Amino acid sequence: MGALFRELASFGIYKRNQGRITRQVTFAAVAVGIALGLYRLSQTLASQGPELSYGIPLVLLVLGVWASYRLVNVPGVADFLIAVEAEMNKVSWPTKQELFRGSMVVLIVILLLALVLWVFDIVWLYVFHGLHII
Repeated sequence: MGALFRELASFGIYKRNQGRITRQVTFAAVAVGIALGLYRLSQTLASQGPELSYGIPLVLLVLGVWASYRLVNVPGVADFLIAVEAEMNKVSWPTKQELFRGSMVVLIVILLLALVLWVFDIVWLYVFHGLHII
């Protein structure tokens, strides 16, 4: 645990040029999550006065943004994010036409399955009404 706190207090960037995009997106997502939580905290503290409803969340926001920035530079986390970006670069992404066709297949299959389930539901309803169970 001490090593984590030492890493959060440092200023260096671990493997600066590797996994940059993934680290930036992860930092932004964590920072936005912290900001949204602190916005809700400021709303909760609004009845206590402006010094509490703005002061505490602002201090926590600065600390949270710094912690999220440092978190993506902790060697273990950074190595994981670098590996994620390397694997994402290996992915063969579909073209727009392939994506459209695949999406249409999924939608049609879902609609057909919904229709089949509706028919089964109607059949079983008539069976149970005929047997006077319902």
